[in-house]
Amino acid sequence: MLKIPRTLITLLALAMVAGAIGTSTALASHSQTTYFEASNELLNAATRPHAFEQMRSLGVHALRVELAWADVAPGAGSATRPSFEATNPGLYAWGAYDAILTEAQRLHWPVLLTVTSPVPRWATSNHKKPYITRPDDRDFREFMTAVALHYGSEVSMYSIWNEPNHPAFLMPQWNSNGTPASPRIYRGLYQAGYEGIKAAGIAHPKILFGETAPTGYDTVNVRSEKSRALLHDVAPLAFLRGALCLNANYRRAGACGALSMSGYAHHAYTLPAGPKYVPPISDDVTIGALSRLSRALDLAARAHAINAHVPIYLTEFGVQSKPNRQLGVSVAQQAEYDAISEHIAYSNPRVAAFSQYLLRDDPLGGAPGASVHGGTVGFQTGLEYVSGSRKPLFVGWPVPLTVTRLRHGFSLWGLVRQATGATTVTVLIRRSGSKSYRILKKVPTDSHGYWTLSSSTQGQFWRVRWKSPAGVKYEGPPIRAY
Repeated sequence: MLKIPRTLITLLALAMVAGAIGTSTALASHSQTTYFEASNELLNAATRPHAFEQMRSLGVHALRVELAWADVAPGAGSATRPSFEATNPGLYAWGAYDAILTEAQRLHWPVLLTVTSPVPRWATSNHKKPYITRPDDRDFREFMTAVALHYGSEVSMYSIWNEPNHPAFLMPQWNSNGTPASPRIYRGLYQAGYEGIKAAGIAHPKILFGETAPTGYDTVNVRSEKSRALLHDVAPLAFLRGALCLNANYRRAGACGALSMSGYAHHAYTLPAGPKYVPPISDDVTIGALSRLSRALDLAARAHAINAHVPIYLTEFGVQSKPNRQLGVSVAQQAEYDAISEHIAYSNPRVAAFSQYLLRDDPLGGAPGASVHGGTVGFQTGLEYVSGSRKPLFVGWPVPLTVTRLRHGFSLWGLVRQATGATTVTVLIRRSGSKSYRILKKVPTDSHGYWTLSSSTQGQFWRVRWKSPAGVKYEGPPIRAY
């Protein structure tokens, strides 16, 4: 049986107490920022305007942008470092990134800028593709100064590296004795990046630590697996401990000082088993095992490795759908699972941000793991197919809905993403054997657009309908109870 976080069970039970049918206050006393990432469309000048218009109509209010160091640096393909003042932003080719951040600023969307690999060839230790091996800390510090000087107030929050516990983004992941190598490499990069941003004159920068991938290993056996062992991910909590110089019991292991961070960033992707799935490896963190990350951060704070109460930012997330052969669920389940995942994140008061990756699917790639061999994986987490045709998630994402089956009824939770204040959403229900929907109830939202409803009415499918003040109609897809 799949495990459901205890906090979620408790909250749903409280919602049920509210009555057989009626509204209640939101399940948590907070809102969360939702970042949207559409890198492929936004980096392309031809598709950028339409992508921004789509996101605006979907209710996007915040953007995540991944800035690849090699995309903008001088002489990125050369093994010899060019002679230039690396902290001078005028010497970089910012290109499409400027256009993206300028438009985001015009729309008043806060931007999370994740600065990541690949890096210039001259900044790596081996000068070999894919240019991710042991990036030089000093070079990175100077680059981050240029980034912060160039973008200044256009960036509301920085994040250092994308999935540094994954061999497609940082190498080596492992030492020759099978212990993790990437955590200490990342620690150096994070400290260098932090210093670089402060050198740009930002006295109290908002910087996220981590951006970890959800699964991996604590140790590998190089003797038995040979070079294949070095291409495994490091499990996120093993990575966290290593980067903070903690042992397996979260006690200090070395003379490292405490790190300052504005939050811990994580990518809590899950498997086709669904968002409530809890992986058996205790150092893995999928969306259904968020409590593991909360506890790890508390233990790290107790060891004085980080400040207390560090918030969690889920900066990259999506549910893979068909036609992904390995990880895809049906497109109907994608809409349901995505909303359930957002509800889990919202119900955890430690979570400050959720996210959606992507707008449009990538082309199909290889099986998971193909990227470490130079191939492409391809994510089918978008609201649209690669062709541009819409999935149910396209109409579901603006008005996410979850229906949770309880002992004597159902608990509904939802959000009107376009709402700019309290509003009213219409909840529809289709009874078993019926071909049409009827109104179950009109429910008021809170000032952030969130709402809840307890109901004893049996149904086969539920959906929500909302009309904006401008007259735009939104109607989500059919949603089943789980």
